[in-house]
Amino acid sequence: MEENRMNKEVTIYDLAEKLGLSPSTVSRALNDHPALNENTKAKVNAAAKKYGYQLNHFAKNLRKKSTNTLGVIVPKLDSYFMANVLGGMEKVANKAGYNLIIAQSLESEKKEQANAVTLYNSRVDGLLVSASFDTQTTSHFEPFINKNIPTLFFDRHLNLSHVPKIIIDNFQAGYDATKHLIECGRKNIWHVTGSLQRNVYSDRLKGYQQALKDFGLSSGENGVKVCNLKMEECPAIVKAIAQSETRPDGIFVSNDAFAANIMTSIKHLGMDVPKDVSIVGFNDDPIARIIDPQLSTVHYPAEEMGERAVQSLIDHLSGKSNIHEAETMILPYKLIVRGTSLPKA
Repeated sequence: MEENRMNKEVTIYDLAEKLGLSPSTVSRALNDHPALNENTKAKVNAAAKKYGYQLNHFAKNLRKKSTNTLGVIVPKLDSYFMANVLGGMEKVANKAGYNLIIAQSLESEKKEQANAVTLYNSRVDGLLVSASFDTQTTSHFEPFINKNIPTLFFDRHLNLSHVPKIIIDNFQAGYDATKHLIECGRKNIWHVTGSLQRNVYSDRLKGYQQALKDFGLSSGENGVKVCNLKMEECPAIVKAIAQSETRPDGIFVSNDAFAANIMTSIKHLGMDVPKDVSIVGFNDDPIARIIDPQLSTVHYPAEEMGERAVQSLIDHLSGKSNIHEAETMILPYKLIVRGTSLPKA
């Protein structure tokens, strides 16, 4: 076969010409057809490797009306929580012969919309989504729904009818974290959280507020701090603590990394943890066990969430179940008490 012909994409017809076989025989050999003898298969596969032939799985799957690919949209990839979710997804997907196409919205609705278009055009068999901080519309998911492509929200969900979701009970988790601080003898408890447009943060806030109400406490005017939970925002939170007429003696933070940063910073204000202030985080990231004292937190079953999300889509696609029959799947969480939230002396 001439060198200049090898500069273009190698086809089945090129291999057939080189080997003196029919294109149909080459195709059957590449697809391991049982009716073909092993010597012919070996001969064809050796030539395919030599000349750089690539099987067009995309075209093959289009004929089957399936790509064995699931699309995943996440807010960001640089969190321990999301890495564990994706690890669970990969584990189940690989075992079932599916691939994942992962896109990150970078907490932007516009980017999330672009991700949705890309994944739709990639003909994914199903879609898994954790919404960005500022997503307010759902129209970019309607093409999937209209095409009967199963779609599922995990962790952060949107109010889209007939789209199931996998979550934890964030209200109760927020309640339990706050109740624990109250039981430690704390009376001026602050809550630091993320965008209240997202269910995970708004529900934790509601749980925090309900716990204070049930125990006859108030968060005060400045007890709730809403931010994007980025490290560069920590100094503003610490400044608010320093300038407060009555400094908090308990802080519930919706993110372990941010909680650890606050803890480290308030030590420079002369505040002792947990003597002066008790702190509870959220997620149970590795940093919770590295800092001193170790951080009390809410364990979020991230890997299990990823596993359940992908398994639900695959079971639906294989006809084993119907994801629309279970609108909400709630996974268990666990409050883990460590050194940052001991009873007040």
